[in-house]
Amino acid sequence: MSRGPRSSAATRSWGQEEVGCSILHVDMDAFFASVELARRPQLRGLPVIVGGATRGVVLAATYEARAFGVHSAMPMAVALRQCPQAVVVPPDHHAYHEVSTGVMQLLGDITALVEQVSVDEAFLDVAGARRRLGPPTVIAQLIRRRVREQFGITCSVGIGSTKFVAKLASGHAKPDGVLLVPRAATIDFLRVLPVGALWGVGEKTEAALARWGIRTVAELADSDVATVQHAVGRVAGAHLFDLSWGRDPRPVRPGREEKSIGAEETFRTDVPDLVVVQEKARELADRCAARLRRNGLVTRTITVKIRTSDFRTLTRSRTLMTPTDVGRELYLAARELLAGVDLGGLPVRLVGVRADGLSPAAATIRQPTLEEAADEPVRARRDAERAMDQVRERYGRASIQAGVPQAGGVSSGSTTTFVPADLS
Repeated sequence: MSRGPRSSAATRSWGQEEVGCSILHVDMDAFFASVELARRPQLRGLPVIVGGATRGVVLAATYEARAFGVHSAMPMAVALRQCPQAVVVPPDHHAYHEVSTGVMQLLGDITALVEQVSVDEAFLDVAGARRRLGPPTVIAQLIRRRVREQFGITCSVGIGSTKFVAKLASGHAKPDGVLLVPRAATIDFLRVLPVGALWGVGEKTEAALARWGIRTVAELADSDVATVQHAVGRVAGAHLFDLSWGRDPRPVRPGREEKSIGAEETFRTDVPDLVVVQEKARELADRCAARLRRNGLVTRTITVKIRTSDFRTLTRSRTLMTPTDVGRELYLAARELLAGVDLGGLPVRLVGVRADGLSPAAATIRQPTLEEAADEPVRARRDAERAMDQVRERYGRASIQAGVPQAGGVSSGSTTTFVPADLS
């Protein structure tokens, strides 16, 4: 979460005019602390600090702890003096990476134009998703609902005509809110802010501007650009002057190479029936395959993840003999892996399917299996799923579902040969 200055004049009611506002900034609320609360719900409502021992620093704090002045990067000894009743939780970076990866994959289901800028925030350009999912405010609410349901954490979403404005908006929407800044209201929104709210203005730059009598965005915008450049330098001055007028031409640039593609879902209530879990795995495998095809990738390794009602997480992986981007193949692999997981008689809280070992489909040599070579319907399955991608893109994911064999039914007819891999 940004600790940049806010203006009391900024509100959540700038209107609903969304034309030209296709940039979203999604920011997880108190990310590390929120992940810990999702794992330890008994701590909700308490001041919780994530960090090392008394000689360490605060990595994150819940809003209850922040009320006592605790913030990230604060020495733990100072934080505990300010909030001695706080519950201190040691960090689990593996868990944070896992949730971050899951959230980014969820955002990738909204649009391919996702630019991850840190472990807990990303920009999205949803211009191409509006016909399918609705206006940006509806998409923002969809993201917040899915993040809450799947990961048990909250996020705030800012919507604007540029990345800069969207990021400012998400900061004002915290915690757990949405703020739209319409294009026509951008200048008014910016002018009421302190100059320290501008992207890239730290303490030194803020002090340098103050020496020239520039303490608000309005004062900066009304200054001569040469004056601003004299205060902070030619390049920085021109950039800040543009920002003060809402000018930020930088597009959303997906800049991270996909290392895995996955989807997971937390059930509303714990599920004791493995058939229900397998049916959800079918849906998740279908979503993974659609993202693989959308990105022109195939996968060689399938991983399933199960979280039981006691919050124990189990993962199982297998490597496929033949890379694939077919949902049916992913599901059949996932189903066999699920059947081999010992749940200890406990119901399932969460199930996930992930595709690893990705490679470009166009550059991957894919050797057909004997069944594929002999069976025209098997060869046609990939084309059928690609056709379904087009239907879903136009009418939404719920408009069509892929048919797959169910457990205990007719022989699966899997075209996949497994090579055992290490458990992940």
